[in-house]
Amino acid sequence: MPELPEVETIIRDLNKEILTRKIQDIWTDFPKMIKLPKNFEQFKKEIKGKKIEKIWRRGKNIIFELTETRPLSTYYLLIHQKLTGHLLLGKWRREKNQWQSEIKGSLTDDPMNRFLHLIFFLDDGRQLALSDLRKFAKVELLNQEELKKELSPLGVEPLEKNFSFEKFKKILPKKGKIKQVLMDQEVIAGIGNIYSDEILWQARVHPFKDVSELKEAELKKIYQAIREILPKAIELGGESISDFRRISGERGYFDKERKVYRRQGEKCSRCATKIERIKLAGRSAHFCPKCQAKI
Repeated sequence: MPELPEVETIIRDLNKEILTRKIQDIWTDFPKMIKLPKNFEQFKKEIKGKKIEKIWRRGKNIIFELTETRPLSTYYLLIHQKLTGHLLLGKWRREKNQWQSEIKGSLTDDPMNRFLHLIFFLDDGRQLALSDLRKFAKVELLNQEELKKELSPLGVEPLEKNFSFEKFKKILPKKGKIKQVLMDQEVIAGIGNIYSDEILWQARVHPFKDVSELKEAELKKIYQAIREILPKAIELGGESISDFRRISGERGYFDKERKVYRRQGEKCSRCATKIERIKLAGRSAHFCPKCQAKI
């Protein structure tokens, strides 16, 4: 699933490309992806003609602020890409019931960019498409109150300036395995399986260690790792070991920085001990048994 760095990468790319563009039409072959309003024709009617005024992120959600001049109104298009979804910007034509990219390169060659299930046609001739292999993505058109309610459960944003070490300590629950806590969206918004592994490796903390057992020095290392790894991953365009691609269809380059996630059986780059993988509440945790010994 795209995590904070991948979503932030998309946000920054989109802000450079499609601000002030108007949505002229919408296509889908999977209406169930639209959660609100549940009727696709109603969704299509309400979104056509709206101008994209602003694009931002909250946790793993992408939010488009859409305006209409007559009558003056504001709507919010929320897209959560879920497990295998990613937004693409390009030009496609329909041939033999399939969308063919008119732009050569990654949009054409990378198979992960071929699962187009939702397309927004923009007023400059380009299209914003959602490619989603497993069709788990969620799309909603909301008013301001509905958006506020949708986002209200989310925890703090780890990239904000006011995310201090003291605030980090304050939001942590008294108990819970640290990897699960880092992935809890109601505690910290945006961190998932990939970056929780990477953060804990850098901090030399075992993923199963309970929050109640963590010393001040360990907490500080975890906090510092969060503040270093997430911006670095954004700078490199995210992690594309699985399905994530940038809006150009290209891969992100965080892979060269990946230390433990999906590296089970490989040597730790710090101590040469083999990386291990264990299950934690149905999710995988990758760690170095020497560097991250559970003492």
